[in-house]
Amino acid sequence: MPDPIEIGLTADFHREGKLLYKEIGLGILGEAGIRHHFLERHEPVLSAAILEGIDGLICLAPRITQESLANSGRLVAVARFGVGYDAVDVNACTEADVALFIAKGAVDYSVAEAILAWMLALGHRMVKKDQITRQGQWKEKFRWMGSELRRKVVGVIGLGGIGRQLVRLLEPFEVAQVLAYDPYVQLAALNLAAVRLVPLPQLLRSSDYLVVCCPLTDETRGLLGPQELALMKSTAYLVNTARGGIVDEQALASLLRSGVIAGAAIDVFAQEPLLEHHPFFDLENVLLAPHAIAWTDELFEEIGRTCCRQLVSLFGGGLPDGLVNGEVWQRPGFHAKLTRLRAR
Repeated sequence: MPDPIEIGLTADFHREGKLLYKEIGLGILGEAGIRHHFLERHEPVLSAAILEGIDGLICLAPRITQESLANSGRLVAVARFGVGYDAVDVNACTEADVALFIAKGAVDYSVAEAILAWMLALGHRMVKKDQITRQGQWKEKFRWMGSELRRKVVGVIGLGGIGRQLVRLLEPFEVAQVLAYDPYVQLAALNLAAVRLVPLPQLLRSSDYLVVCCPLTDETRGLLGPQELALMKSTAYLVNTARGGIVDEQALASLLRSGVIAGAAIDVFAQEPLLEHHPFFDLENVLLAPHAIAWTDELFEEIGRTCCRQLVSLFGGGLPDGLVNGEVWQRPGFHAKLTRLRAR
């Protein structure tokens, strides 16, 4: 009998044999007759040896390099558990005849809702009000007046799925204007009449809330450096749930410390986990999360189901949404692997 089709999941999905998360859609694989298992150990950078013997991989946090794919004669596809793929060498996947998928659309609502929650928390000084209540400083409450979203200008960098979902969630809050910077979109095609596209400097000068929603690429790395951040209003807040490396952390910390910017909420960092004594740790006007602000049961279920459906569809003869390296579809080596898998 031919070998059964086998999906591997990176070891950071489980602990002591038990899934860490409530539901990630693995029943979809079982219904299709596809087996799955967790990789035997956690590796920050996946080795070639640990990927042997699997047809597909669902990858949470580990990096995938050219060396990871050195023995990928059987591996057909990697489904990245999320939408960011800066930890994956895309060219190496293509050269190894491996399709790379992201969970397109699966994170949009959860991340946008988390961004909105952080905007409200920053404007209403929620953390500080909690602190003074616990410390018995009841009479100090007049020092911590909040600010509403109403009549404010929201600037969005990147109008992908998350940015567009955030625009929709903002509709009931009566914001004055939503501005956006994205050189790759046309508003007419997105049906976003409430948004105005502007150059980045204008966005920075005008925004009361600046939200970073773009992917980390060669073009966006260091996009918000000292000069750009200095253009922001002294009353403005910055929210970054996209990727570390887009915003210069040292420059941001300096401007926050000196009051040039009112506050920030940061979920992603240039180096993760954060090192001890990071400059953000000493700042009371910064909210931090460990690259997990949007992690919810609903999010993980939706991402997991998307990844599983992508692999089932691909193995069954389809071309699912979310393919990152479209050029792999033109490679004879990829189709030869796919044909062998489908025959099994």
